[in-house]
Amino acid sequence: MLEAHIVKNRRTFKVDVRLSLVEGSKVALFGASGEGKSTVLSCIAGIEPPDGGEISFRGRKFFPPPMPLHERSVGYLTQQDLLFPHLSVEQNVRFGLSREQQQFERDWIDELRQRLNLGPVWRARARQISGGQARRVAMARMLARRPPLVLLDEPFTGLDYPTIIELVDNLLTWQAALGFTLIAVDHRHEILKRLCPRAIAIERGIVVQDGTWEELAAAPATPGLARLLTAR
Repeated sequence: MLEAHIVKNRRTFKVDVRLSLVEGSKVALFGASGEGKSTVLSCIAGIEPPDGGEISFRGRKFFPPPMPLHERSVGYLTQQDLLFPHLSVEQNVRFGLSREQQQFERDWIDELRQRLNLGPVWRARARQISGGQARRVAMARMLARRPPLVLLDEPFTGLDYPTIIELVDNLLTWQAALGFTLIAVDHRHEILKRLCPRAIAIERGIVVQDGTWEELAAAPATPGLARLLTAR
């Protein structure tokens, strides 16, 4: 399970969020832009250290002290694809896997290639593919290692709606099969609803409500949350 208390000082407010997630659960961090949601994910992933609190997953302490980024069993997907432009799509997907892992995971990598429609660009350099294809490659690379904890920080930004639904549904299929814990951030609640049955609403760095989407819609804790839940 994930147990986290994240304290991080921002310029105008302090993020102070506690999370307790059973392994295999799916939860959305919901709120307006700039309220601290991405900071929470960044601290769990190890991109930036918290200023206080503690983070542990599956009995391993991520913080304190800060566990090195490469030792964390975390898949982290953001708006930035961060592919190696000089490498092929296949090389990007396999990047970080040992030779033994690549042999053992041959069928799994082939499934990712097929389900994400990467076959036509499999041998192409990453710099030659479109933005939508690059997002698919980034997802395949993240999942190739079968991470037990997956963090999504608005990775669907800039994609057309049919592509978003396709990627979300693929993620749900793989989450059911692999059982990874999922935390997702997006500014569109209709996408988060499809991914996660539970939502944690954050305003100015603190949790203002935690429950199902139905519970949040029936009695939103703040006027700002009410506006977000009815926005189109």
